Amino acid sequence: MCSRDCCNNKGPVSRTKEGNPCEKKTQKQESEIIVPTPQSLLYPYEVIQEIADFIVKGSGIRPKIGIICGSGLGSLADIIQNPKVFDYEKIPNFPVSTVEGHAGRLVVGTLEGANVMAMQGRFHFYEGYPLAKCSMPVRVMKLCGVEYLFATNAAGGINPKYAVGDIMLMHDHVNMLGFAGNSPLQGPNDPRFGPRFPALVNSYNKDLINKAIEISKTMGIESSVHVGVYSCLGGPTYETIAELKALRMMGVDAVGMSTVHEVITARHCDMKVFAFSLITNKCATEYSDKKDDEASHDEVMAVAKNRQKTCCELVSRLVAEIQKTA
Repeated sequence: MCSRDCCNNKGPVSRTKEGNPCEKKTQKQESEIIVPTPQSLLYPYEVIQEIADFIVKGSGIRPKIGIICGSGLGSLADIIQNPKVFDYEKIPNFPVSTVEGHAGRLVVGTLEGANVMAMQGRFHFYEGYPLAKCSMPVRVMKLCGVEYLFATNAAGGINPKYAVGDIMLMHDHVNMLGFAGNSPLQGPNDPRFGPRFPALVNSYNKDLINKAIEISKTMGIESSVHVGVYSCLGGPTYETIAELKALRMMGVDAVGMSTVHEVITARHCDMKVFAFSLITNKCATEYSDKKDDEASHDEVMAVAKNRQKTCCELVSRLVAEIQKTA
């Protein structure tokens, strides 16, 4: 590896006997070589266990259902009864969320008689966090006792049949980050979490999807509830027209910047997964000079705020259905 001084040298260069002035490395140059830590070693089992023990001890509750609140959907955690609140910055070894609409706290309590824990604020790849860190809280949930993961997100609707404010129950995903070889499971596998090669064919629990569809009928919102395919891109930019067209050709109905790596981690440790996207904007798939066709975070937050009550009721009723079979 060339040293910084060598490559910036504008004057005459003295060659070594081998003929290459950059071949001989000094001890200082060798120390500058950085070997990245494999993602799976960023948070080893013992560290995850320490975080989980801290939460269980502090709350006095061993939760059964974990909820990840998407952008603008933090009110899902506000409906939890007898809440014990943990700010992320006060949890040992826990990252901090930096995105508007993500409060950055963990709430543990009861909902419809079930013990639950909810993340008000998730971690995103575009914040500079590796995927293993983004999905680390899912493993914390597992070691706290969580059996079911509810993952929610705000997403752009690619399917032309979707309207702003609709809810898409996720039954599959296209992992674009995975296409690039980026996975939360990269590195040595710890069998205490799960197998080396987990299957993802049935990642989203069909029974929970069917129950959510029935609940939507009783709520009178079945016309605005769909079942579809989600895709996660790295962000933080919204997608180009060409990218959206390509995703639509692949069968993607909604697109966002989260959730997929959390689902992968949850399935790796054998959690049952239910996930839905709140469609907060319609993705433009035709070229236009209109500013209205451009997505914005303000729009996302406004739509999420307007649909909070509906999303909370859907989640509450589904939690009640799970509790019935407990």
